[in-house]
Amino acid sequence: MEYVIFILIALLVIIFAANIKVVPQAQVYVIERLGAYKESWSVGLHFKLPLIDKIANRVSLKERVLDFPPQPVITKDNVTMQIDTVVYFQITDPKLYTYGVERPITAIEILASTTLRNIIGELELDETLTSRDIINNKMRIILDEATDPWGIKINRVEVKNILPPADIQNAMEKQMRAERERREAILRAEGEKTSNILVAEGKKQSMILEAEAEKASAILRAEAKKEAMIREAEGQAEAILKVQQATAQGLRMIKEQELSPEVISIRSLEAFEKVADGKATKIIIPSDIQNIAGLVTSIKEVASDKN
Repeated sequence: MEYVIFILIALLVIIFAANIKVVPQAQVYVIERLGAYKESWSVGLHFKLPLIDKIANRVSLKERVLDFPPQPVITKDNVTMQIDTVVYFQITDPKLYTYGVERPITAIEILASTTLRNIIGELELDETLTSRDIINNKMRIILDEATDPWGIKINRVEVKNILPPADIQNAMEKQMRAERERREAILRAEGEKTSNILVAEGKKQSMILEAEAEKASAILRAEAKKEAMIREAEGQAEAILKVQQATAQGLRMIKEQELSPEVISIRSLEAFEKVADGKATKIIIPSDIQNIAGLVTSIKEVASDKN
């Protein structure tokens, strides 16, 4: 009897322990009682009644990522291409997520595929290739509205890859290659133009500098010539001044000595003698030469009487 009681107590302990649940972070447990929704357990320690309460669903509140395979879509200009998308979503209401739709992930995938076809069907090929942001925004809005009754929040939708047909890809590559070659030719032409302009500017500056240097050299030569002429004129003026000063000094000395007319006559005769030394081609004889000759004779007579 004691063993039976011990076994019953052990079974009660095991059942009690088995019905104690700890909900981890970022998760919610949906609890049903007798098949009906009872409550949602958040983070912490909880206890459910054995054989009455049941955990219907364990829901993660973390943001999830759904990477869908490429979907064939047709553009407005009848071009078939493959587009694969990535959807980022998060469960905001565990109860609606559990009871709102059967297989919600599959439902999101099908809804994303049909929405993508509808959006691409309104765009042409070029618009599809250049309007990823518009496609992403439209898909996010439509999916978010559609999944709101399921307790799902669509945070972001990204078009991961767009694959046009092979012939269109080849045509696009040729077009891009031609565009790159055109841009390269334009850049090369602009570079050559800039180079020619710089060379011409350099030649122009060089010519300007040469002209300015030649002008400066001519100015310096003119200044030097002017300075030389000024110095030469000053030298001549100084020479003339010195000659005039010497003449004036000689006249002053003659005046100071108070020479008699006889001495002056003798000096004149001596000067006439030097002039007539045979080197001159012309001789100018003074008008009073006879008076001078008479004066010389008188001087000789005076000298002979004294002897």
